[in-house]
Amino acid sequence: MENYPIRDEAVLLAAAAAGLPHRRVPELVAVVQADLGLRVDDYRHRYECVHETSDAFVFLVEGGHWTTIAERLGFDSTDSRAVECAHVEHLRRLARESDRVQELATALEVRDCVVIGKDTPQAATDGGDVTGREMR
Repeated sequence: MENYPIRDEAVLLAAAAAGLPHRRVPELVAVVQADLGLRVDDYRHRYECVHETSDAFVFLVEGGHWTTIAERLGFDSTDSRAVECAHVEHLRRLARESDRVQELATALEVRDCVVIGKDTPQAATDGGDVTGREMR
């Protein structure tokens, strides 16, 4: 497994949208995943999980959440925008696959999304067994 749960297509779209080299975004996403993996228990208690698989959680969080993450990690606005875009594109792909496009598009109008992989040490211990779980 890669160091992040975001699909490659979403990473490439994010790189193009942010005007960054395509190799830069996976590095940024991996840094964010390392940080978020340590906080997964807090996310599970504070935010709505709109999708869960054996390898990742997708949460809806308050608008502006990516500003907080960027400040904590020292990202500039371009890097932050690229990582946020990768997370959003990942959720949009999941929405299309599950026929929830309208529902999740509406949610993204007022909230941000955060994808946290379960392959980080903290997430792996907090994630539990989700075999057979569907989206809520």
